[in-house]
Amino acid sequence: MFQNFQYAYTFKDTTIYGALITADFTFTYRDYDQGFDVSWGRDEEMRTTYGLFETAQRLDLIWNNIVLSTEDSLSANIVRSFNLTITFNATDIVRVDGRVNLSLQRDILTKKWKINRWIDESNF
Repeated sequence: MFQNFQYAYTFKDTTIYGALITADFTFTYRDYDQGFDVSWGRDEEMRTTYGLFETAQRLDLIWNNIVLSTEDSLSANIVRSFNLTITFNATDIVRVDGRVNLSLQRDILTKKWKINRWIDESNF
């Protein structure tokens, strides 16, 4: 799942990315300016990711250490650190460091892991 996630970002492939998230997916991040958490579902996640893939010239995602991992045969919770460099152009480069807190579900038929809930714990 993490390799496919990295591949989707590297090649800016929404088809692969979309296959990694469940139909009832929820993304949550902290809006530090407003002082509260913001959440959205799969449709907005796909629109947001598509927009990122379209506007960025290059995306470099590095997965680092797994900080926490609990799993059984059908579900998992993984907290993992990452570094993401987003190059919009030569003078506009954004670096995001942090952690993802992911709840994963294993598809019974395909045996593939998909992201059900993503809590962003980055500096962005």
